[in-house]
Amino acid sequence: MALERWDALSPEDQGRFPPLCPDFVIELRSHTDALESLQEKMQEYLNSGLKLGWLINPQVSQVEIYRSHQPVETVPFPVQLSGEAVLPGFVLNWPL
Repeated sequence: MALERWDALSPEDQGRFPPLCPDFVIELRSHTDALESLQEKMQEYLNSGLKLGWLINPQVSQVEIYRSHQPVETVPFPVQLSGEAVLPGFVLNWPL
């Protein structure tokens, strides 16, 4: 999260759970998670300012990549995921 977004919060907001969305999120679907609810959660993150998110779905061996203002990209395993401009230099090879 950009420091400017943190600095824009009131001291009261900084002293509790901040009303900010992270720039980057990873969701790992467990066998008990409903896919639709996780996809809705990812859309909520995007609507709140998410820049990059990965929904890793081992049940169907794929990753959904969420980027702000872009359609969701679905890629099959194995995959090398990049942190792109949000986390420069960060790479995750999945499955591990």
